[in-house]
Amino acid sequence: MSEIDTNLYTQLGLNKTRENEQKAPDELGQDDFLELMTAQLKFQDPLEPMENGDFLAQMAQFSTVSGINDLNDAFNSMSSAFQSNQALQASTMVGRDVLIPGDRSRLGDSEPLVAAVELDQPARQVVINITDANGQLVQRLDYGLQPAGMMDIRWDGQMADGSRAAPGLYTVSAEVHRADGVSSGSLFTQARVESVTLGQAGQDLTLTVSDLGDIPMSQIRKIS
Repeated sequence: MSEIDTNLYTQLGLNKTRENEQKAPDELGQDDFLELMTAQLKFQDPLEPMENGDFLAQMAQFSTVSGINDLNDAFNSMSSAFQSNQALQASTMVGRDVLIPGDRSRLGDSEPLVAAVELDQPARQVVINITDANGQLVQRLDYGLQPAGMMDIRWDGQMADGSRAAPGLYTVSAEVHRADGVSSGSLFTQARVESVTLGQAGQDLTLTVSDLGDIPMSQIRKIS
């Protein structure tokens, strides 16, 4: 290119496209834009030259196109960084216990059933009912007066008759007693993360948890 063309690049705050840079056949690069602009100036009618405002408008459009390309490059870099951060998060999740929405929790051989209920208002009494796979009530736990917030539930497996329940999945329900009646709070269950699937840029991680399958990471309320 001529010295004038090179100076024009500098004035616009742009770097000259590398000679060996590849682009699609139907794509215009910086060199193509500048060649069109210089050709337009060279062959314009001297009796009716381009108005200064029109020329400046074209220069502004050209700078805008270049700025958008730079912005796209910046977003691509952010996307790569986001995916790297997801991979780091995933590596620390496998084998951890998480609290997620659900009403089924597992009683282990020697581990208690762990769950939680969220109370949007204080309650004068909270009763937890635990039923087996056949829908039979095996235990009622009275937690009494409770403040608003997340209330932890732990059941050691002891049934009403004093014997220990068999390990497995049990359904948890809540009776939340207030002055205006009885309602059910939002129930959460604790489960172990078995694997993690990385999402695409801008998408959430997907966790595979024991007994419950795949859930998005955004549903996790607690990690332990």
